[in-house]
Amino acid sequence: MSWVDALGWFGSALLVFSLLQARILRLRLLNTVACVILVVFNAMIGVWPMVAMNVVLASINLFFIARLLREKGDDKAYVVLPVGEGDAYLEHFLDLHRSDIAGFFPAYAPGPPGTHSAYLVQHRDETAGVIVVRDAGGGTAQVELDYVTPRFRDFTPGEFVFRRSGLFREHGFREVLTPPGMVRPYYERLGFTHAGDRYRLAIT
Repeated sequence: MSWVDALGWFGSALLVFSLLQARILRLRLLNTVACVILVVFNAMIGVWPMVAMNVVLASINLFFIARLLREKGDDKAYVVLPVGEGDAYLEHFLDLHRSDIAGFFPAYAPGPPGTHSAYLVQHRDETAGVIVVRDAGGGTAQVELDYVTPRFRDFTPGEFVFRRSGLFREHGFREVLTPPGMVRPYYERLGFTHAGDRYRLAIT
């Protein structure tokens, strides 16, 4: 097999692999790289219709990547909605993502009724995640669950929730403690500091 053939096979494999990604930004990026590789491959062997198709696909991907990156820092892209603990949609969402939640929050278990506040993190008409909070007293909000669906993990909606939404300040909290034992925590990127087996953020 020549290196040209190898390039074509690699581009095709990467194209297929990109379609297996749950994270939409990662899908778009990998798909763009695959399209560029296939543009080069098809140009080398003179298959011009495939060159044109992959140029168009790469351009479409770049358009959506630019839009996704703009929305990443746009406060209007997200909204935090309070829901009751027994809300039917909340229970459906938690049940739908139960195995994924357990993988990141092995210690999470719903508390007794009336002890927690729950919030849906919405991106337009899609639910990007859910936050479950307990008032630990002394102005401390103990986050019991901070779950984001795979589709939105590249966009860190937590940055909006914790840093820009005003959610905790509006409820009189002076600090936030993250869930203990979370797998692959991301909080240091948001300015949280280590506090034993969790992270702390001062609300200013």
